[in-house]
Amino acid sequence: MTVDTFGVDATAHDRARGEILDAAAEVFQLRGFDRATIDDIADEIGATKGRVYYYYRSKFDIYLAVYEEGMKIVRQVVEPFSVGAGTGAERLAAMSEAHLVNLMQNLGYHNAIHQGVPGQRFAALKERQREVLETINGLREEYETMYRQVLEDGIADASIRDGDRRMMTRVLLSSLNSTAMWFRPRDGQDEAEIRALARGIVSQVIGGIENR
Repeated sequence: MTVDTFGVDATAHDRARGEILDAAAEVFQLRGFDRATIDDIADEIGATKGRVYYYYRSKFDIYLAVYEEGMKIVRQVVEPFSVGAGTGAERLAAMSEAHLVNLMQNLGYHNAIHQGVPGQRFAALKERQREVLETINGLREEYETMYRQVLEDGIADASIRDGDRRMMTRVLLSSLNSTAMWFRPRDGQDEAEIRALARGIVSQVIGGIENR
């Protein structure tokens, strides 16, 4: 999925890149990073692997791009709910519901993210790969910080019980992300069903930190 932050039509290059990343996310989900091949990704989009190599130099470069794209997509979807009216608990619930809906609709991206960076020693990476990995780590930290700040707002307005902010944030995000371990989309499952499921999960998770 290619999200154009500025609302400008994607170029042909961006569309091709997005098609490859969508395919790669599905392949990494189904086969895992180690077993997936460039041929698998090319087959997913009905192209030759030469087309894939035109945009990406290696399978690991594709994986990093999928990881980065997944982080950008979820941030763009969730961030609007972190500001505005509502108590900290209400905003945190809205953020978490948006996070889960995105997870269920883009399961391949989330699974790629939560596989972690596969078996690569930082010192062995190419300079371009180190730079992307540093960007990804920054995106993850910013995303967690966004949740922690809203959680702190909730503690301040007494809608969330007090506690270790960092631990509570990480437990919350881990609980939400664990949905990827068991959720599998069904044929014919529409967005309304997905949102209802997300709302039910959020009710369980946020209920554990709300100040009742």
